[in-house]
Amino acid sequence: MKLGLQIVLGIFSLVPLAFAVMGVMGGAAALSPHAPVASAVDNQFRYLSGMYVIVTLLLWSIIPQIEKHFRTAAIICAALFIGGLARYVSWQAVGLGTSYQLTGMFIELGSPLVLLWVWLVARRAKG
Repeated sequence: MKLGLQIVLGIFSLVPLAFAVMGVMGGAAALSPHAPVASAVDNQFRYLSGMYVIVTLLLWSIIPQIEKHFRTAAIICAALFIGGLARYVSWQAVGLGTSYQLTGMFIELGSPLVLLWVWLVARRAKG
């Protein structure tokens, strides 16, 4: 159970890393190549993309002893879940984004399921 969780988290951690690299390097223009992007929007987009690096580093730091890091996992999942809610608000306010943003939203909104898995692993390690 623990090894499976570690493998899933290891693979999952590559997703925010990929988004970080794409967002920082490509900026907001990558999402709308045929329309101009305001410099303030691009700046904020690149900044928030850089935050994905922190998520990746946090995940990497807890994977080896995941059973001891429920609180950190909960904070990561809360951040992802809130981000997913924000994507949902955007979808309702201005429409659907790209297909990978929709996929990201579903992953983010599903992150509490991963947290449940972390809790089960932590509980098993204690008992």
